[in-house]
Amino acid sequence: MTNLNGGAVAGFGAKYDIPDEPLLIKQIVEGQKDLFRLLIGRYQRTVHSMGLSFFRNVEDAADFTQDVFFKAYRNLSSFRGRSRFSTWLYRIAYNTAINGVTRRKEYQSLAEEVLFAGETPEQLALKAAAREAVVKAVGELPEKYRICVDLFFFYDRSIKEIGTITGFPENTIKSHVFRAKKLLRERLESF
Repeated sequence: MTNLNGGAVAGFGAKYDIPDEPLLIKQIVEGQKDLFRLLIGRYQRTVHSMGLSFFRNVEDAADFTQDVFFKAYRNLSSFRGRSRFSTWLYRIAYNTAINGVTRRKEYQSLAEEVLFAGETPEQLALKAAAREAVVKAVGELPEKYRICVDLFFFYDRSIKEIGTITGFPENTIKSHVFRAKKLLRERLESF
């Protein structure tokens, strides 16, 4: 494996540091196909996590991840750089997931996987109860709210990026996040 300047990639497989992503993408499109592994290394965990939040099992999430990267590879020449590559990739992932969920009709939030990590048995018990309450409350949100909440809080996407990913107008996303927070607050007050 070579780096962007023709030298060996130090520690390939460890961090997948990509100094100049636009240049890397250009080189892949121009024929250095093996460099696509660097993009996979950088984004595989996040795409797989998104797959888990939509499909709730490792096998389907792995299939989803492979499908997303295949689509990204096949369409990489259509990436114009008007947004970050991650936003473009998450848009592909989101559309792939929504199409899969539409066929399966089962979307659940990633909140269960991301929230809380305890240290003592008492903390673990309290956090498990809190996690259960949050997961239940998030699970009761309308799907359009859950998707915006997941992308905003758990994938750390901006309102603009969520708009690019979901196709929702920015004001709609703000409204969905606001309403979701209000509903969650109401449902969790008794906890």
